[in-house]
Amino acid sequence: MRYQARKIPFSKEIFIDRDDFMENPPKKYFRLAPGTEVRLKYAYIIKCEEVIKDASGTVTELRCTYDPDTKSGTGTSEKKVKGTIQWVNCADAVKAEVRLYDRLFLDEDPLAHADDYLKTINPESLRIATAFCEPSIIGAEPGTAFQFERTGYFCIDKDSSKEKIIFNRTVTLKDSWAKISGKDA
Repeated sequence: MRYQARKIPFSKEIFIDRDDFMENPPKKYFRLAPGTEVRLKYAYIIKCEEVIKDASGTVTELRCTYDPDTKSGTGTSEKKVKGTIQWVNCADAVKAEVRLYDRLFLDEDPLAHADDYLKTINPESLRIATAFCEPSIIGAEPGTAFQFERTGYFCIDKDSSKEKIIFNRTVTLKDSWAKISGKDA
């Protein structure tokens, strides 16, 4: 596998994965929560200072501070945190369609239901989601593989274009927090 060096823009507004924040986390949750610190992968340590919600109570914004002395790779800080989360700079984020494939059949042996094997088709065998990615993905050729942190491996679909980037999940990754919390990986 070939790795490509890239610059990652950083500013005061970033996106994080919704699963990387919990307002009332249980023990052993090492992602972002009110009053806690985590490292932004390849960037700084941030601390959640305030949670903003809409009228229905849904979290819409997190106000955090960052410690400028904790930039990854500088060796200028002795500060340690247990969690590291992925992120993308809002101003530069590139919207992409992500196709999450799962097993086609719910039953390990669909032929055991030869009379009506269609009843064993998994209705969740394809889920389509929206992702915000780094701008370095623009222009990637179909078939190019990427690892999405803690999510899995994805490749650019043959029908992808600069106007509509499409990723297909090829392999999932195990999520240690999903195992602890009882969620599927």
